[in-house]
Amino acid sequence: MDAPAVATVNKKKAAKKAREKVSQVPFRTYFKRHYLLYLMLLPGLIYFIIFKYVPMFGIVIAFQNYSPWLGIKGSQWVGLMHFKNFFASNDFGMLLRNTLWISFLNLVFYFPMPIIIALLLNEIRHERYKKVVQTCVYIPHFVSMVVVYSLTYMLLNESSGIINQLIELSTGHTIDFLSSKAWFRPLIILQSMWKETGYGTIIFLAALAGVDVQLYEAAEVDGAGRWRKLWHITLPAIKSTIIVMLILRVGSILNTGYEQIFLMTNSLNRSVAEVFDTYVYRQGITQGSFSYSTAVGLFKGIVGTIMVLTTNKISKKFGESGLY
Repeated sequence: MDAPAVATVNKKKAAKKAREKVSQVPFRTYFKRHYLLYLMLLPGLIYFIIFKYVPMFGIVIAFQNYSPWLGIKGSQWVGLMHFKNFFASNDFGMLLRNTLWISFLNLVFYFPMPIIIALLLNEIRHERYKKVVQTCVYIPHFVSMVVVYSLTYMLLNESSGIINQLIELSTGHTIDFLSSKAWFRPLIILQSMWKETGYGTIIFLAALAGVDVQLYEAAEVDGAGRWRKLWHITLPAIKSTIIVMLILRVGSILNTGYEQIFLMTNSLNRSVAEVFDTYVYRQGITQGSFSYSTAVGLFKGIVGTIMVLTTNKISKKFGESGLY
């Protein structure tokens, strides 16, 4: 085993011993020593209780024929009727297919991009240039999805879009990007990559900042080049972070996001654009089927929970720490 690998193993053993030492300290003593850290957690805890856990009591309407006039207590209980109707409908297959396709493309094309950009930024030695590049790739995250759609429309609309004008000059015809079924998924992936890739690098850059510089120096003494150091030091150092982010991504496999899909959907591409999130909105808000849409949302949440638990268990079998 080479020197960098040995150093990495020793570092993991030292971290494990430190965790075991902390776990042996009584909680009361640890709380008194670090009570300020627990106070910092309080606002986030209150937020999750009020806006995440309390609304979960409304899930019961998925098992009712809910009426706003009668309320939860007065509405008729129907058991699993809404779930049966959803699974038996033609919409279920279409929604599952469209959602899985978009999630799969996001996993293949979008998920690796923040890792790649973080690795490239980590190789930049000129600090001022590095900060400029980081700022440029972060900015799109703070742009509203409505603005992103507006930019997409200005570039790609068939009548006056800049890209379509260039295509018409070179080929003599235009492409209907925004209404095409074939172009819907690529446009969604490209929008996600442009908007969120830079912001997603923050976690990986933080992980890279914790890599021991002595490992690179030892590898350089042994004659390792940049690719060798990247493969044997950098990637193993952030492997656990990549695994955790992958678990979270797989857990949200049925959560493709509502706003982006809703803005890009129209009557011509709806057959490939309709996903669980937009379907819940259309059934619950526009058609008033509160119980039915709640059942669909509950199904999506249960599948996401199962995926998180399964992926976490698989990662533990491969020796990773996972989420917990």
